[in-house]
Amino acid sequence: MKKLLSGNEAVALGAYHAGVTVAAAYPGTPSTEILENLARFDGIYAEWSTNEKVAMEVGMGAAYGGARALVSMKHVGLNVASDPFFGASVTGINGGLVVLSADDPGMHSSQNEQDNRHYAKFAKVPMLEPADSQEAYELMSLAFQVSEDFDTPVLFRTTTRISHCKSVVDVPEGLQPQPRPIGFKRDRQKYVMVPSHARPRHAIMEERLAKLAAYSESFPHNKMIAGERRLGIVSSGVAFQYAREVFPDASFLKLAMPYPLPEKLVRRFRRQVDQIVVVEELDPFIEEGLRAMGIKADGKRYFPITGELSVETVRKGAPTLRLAPAPSRPGEATAVKLPARPPRLCPGCPHTAANYALKRLSLKAPGLVVTGDIGCYTLAVYPPLQTLDTTACMGASIGQALGLEKAGVQSRIVAVIGDSTFMHSGITPLVDVVYNQGKTTVIILDNGTTAMTGHQGHPATGVSARGEQAQRVPLEDICRGAGVKDVNVVDAFDLPLIESTIRRCTETAAPSVIIVRGDCVLNGKVFGTALAVDADICNGCRSCLRLGCAALVKEGKKVRIDATLCVGEICGVCVLVCPQKAIQMKHKAGAREDAKNAKHEA
Repeated sequence: MKKLLSGNEAVALGAYHAGVTVAAAYPGTPSTEILENLARFDGIYAEWSTNEKVAMEVGMGAAYGGARALVSMKHVGLNVASDPFFGASVTGINGGLVVLSADDPGMHSSQNEQDNRHYAKFAKVPMLEPADSQEAYELMSLAFQVSEDFDTPVLFRTTTRISHCKSVVDVPEGLQPQPRPIGFKRDRQKYVMVPSHARPRHAIMEERLAKLAAYSESFPHNKMIAGERRLGIVSSGVAFQYAREVFPDASFLKLAMPYPLPEKLVRRFRRQVDQIVVVEELDPFIEEGLRAMGIKADGKRYFPITGELSVETVRKGAPTLRLAPAPSRPGEATAVKLPARPPRLCPGCPHTAANYALKRLSLKAPGLVVTGDIGCYTLAVYPPLQTLDTTACMGASIGQALGLEKAGVQSRIVAVIGDSTFMHSGITPLVDVVYNQGKTTVIILDNGTTAMTGHQGHPATGVSARGEQAQRVPLEDICRGAGVKDVNVVDAFDLPLIESTIRRCTETAAPSVIIVRGDCVLNGKVFGTALAVDADICNGCRSCLRLGCAALVKEGKKVRIDATLCVGEICGVCVLVCPQKAIQMKHKAGAREDAKNAKHEA
């Protein structure tokens, strides 16, 4: 049976057919759809974990108990989960444990483009990398098998293009996952990593890695493809597809298991070609592996070390190889330069008023520092709001604010963080603020969802990965429980109250939290009647445009509201901002226009 599946859909289906029974993740593009698809299957426990570290620990526990577990996250999530990830490599597992890292070359939705293949070498675990949806499906079963056969977690690396592009997958009909025996077998020397137990485990890890290297020589998806002798290309993942298209006549060594590298296979391939060129995205991971074997190989000499590869970038590097690339095919898509679309918050976004208030306060009292975090609200760094001064990683805003304060920075300091991100990694730095007697003001922008990745639930929403009601963990209770006495909950669209609350909190000598609460306008909400600008009243001051709302459009010297974008009275922040009171409900503006026309006709 043939299906058209994205890489993420194929991974989910492959894991289901491989018998996975526990799946844990934190949403992050480009990995999010994996758990969303797994949650639809019966017989699988699927959860949105508080963060990636927790997801990894849930997966470890399930695997210790004999289950097959899949833990998925985007590349920076593995940084958060690295402690238990390394721990799982040391202890080994019982059932199968596959850890999927979805890397993001080109930084389509990320703060960096780190190459997580290095984690396999660092943690001494095997790594698999699919080149299309078919392999994404098939490698899942092999990944679990390798995990169980070698008593190790397996790193399963994808990239944005593999995750989101669709290709045909041939799926066996009638395939059903087989039940597996579940039960924890007590083995304290294996699972309890006190130093006396951990030391012998290191030797076991090295022995395991040697066995995996031998296994990689016959791994079924590592393939040599015969072609012209003058050029041999070693590649993996989506880069193989690009190289295959640009150099159709070359010989290829396609590695679906790029770590540990199959040395004998590589050497056999080297004897069959005149030169070896490595085509891979980001770091020279395979290239350096070949050079460590004493094999001369080039790659980054011809192809960029930054950004996402494409057919065009590989073709651009071909002439430096003194080889003519395959000509473009008739009708082949070429890159089209599209007009730039500035990133901005959505019309009616509940984060707009808070960021506008921060902007106004910084103008009134220069020196206000706003430490930011990862979420939709990060877009407030762009004009016209230009609110944020820092953004590094999930949960960093609160700790950075405390660090600035303790360094002796005299400015008023505010940390901004979202509700999901606060649950992810904002609680511990808030505890740190209280414990270390900071006076940081923390603004939690609570839009009731994980909006940036597609409206997934988190503990403060009380919505599970299956979309079912779960126990809600109130943000204000957590803050008070952490020891913050000044906790405020304000309406996300009440601009005057937001501004006055921020002003008061930043002037106190104790820690404070302001929860700015308003539903994400795209999370299944019904829009209200659009607002309108009365052109007779508008004097063209354009104060409203400082909100950065896409529904507010310049028209000549004045402003109009695009009724197809405006969410109406649900928001209404522009009404509060307009000094001329020229913005009002559309039906009121229409009545005024009708009265004016009637008077004119009379």
